[in-house]
Amino acid sequence: MAYKDAWAYQEQLMQFNIEQKILVKKQQSGSLDQTQPACTKNHFLLCEHPAVYTLGRNGNSDNILISEKDLEEKKIELYRTNRGGDITFHGPGQIVGYPILDLEKYSTDISFYLNRLEEIIIRTLAEYGIAAGRSPGETGVWIAPAIKGEARKICAIGIRCSRWITMHGFALNVNTDLGYFDDIIPCGIQDKDVTSIQKEVSGTINMDEVKDKICRHFEDVFESNLLIKVTPPPIAYQAPIH
Repeated sequence: MAYKDAWAYQEQLMQFNIEQKILVKKQQSGSLDQTQPACTKNHFLLCEHPAVYTLGRNGNSDNILISEKDLEEKKIELYRTNRGGDITFHGPGQIVGYPILDLEKYSTDISFYLNRLEEIIIRTLAEYGIAAGRSPGETGVWIAPAIKGEARKICAIGIRCSRWITMHGFALNVNTDLGYFDDIIPCGIQDKDVTSIQKEVSGTINMDEVKDKICRHFEDVFESNLLIKVTPPPIAYQAPIH
């Protein structure tokens, strides 16, 4: 799915939830009829994008090492986004997850939310025999984060949150061509490498299998049941409100 389409779809879902929150407050104050109670809806989108670079809202353009001319020749798009974080790559062989969640249904704590996203990926990687963890002061999921010269990021995380509604999310390298990261300073971090499940286990991984594992751990971590709703495209995993 094209990155711009996934971004637009997220914005649409986020805006719907924000509008619902405004309606809820009006209904609670008695200024709006309550015959049709308003409520937010949670979604969990899983996508795979064509090759694209995305820069976070506070990202440093100096971390883009490739010229505009070379981007055009390689037919790689560059988007300056409204998420947190710096520069990263999305492309074939990478699973990108976009939770559109109302954190007031869970916890209004961004650190808690980021920790939960990391936990989903850590548990997923454990099923492939990969011991992953967190790097203090840095977001995302890492392998050997405390060992100098061996630390490598396998999953990047960058989000946006407005009125406690989230969008954007994580990017897990599964069978990703890691060569694309040579043209950027990933996440603005110069002294740490990037890796993938394929590289760590020395074998090609079934993408659908990884998605299934991610969804199962999402359910456990967020204590939600995912109702699968297929739209062409993307595939939207809609979690019921608890």
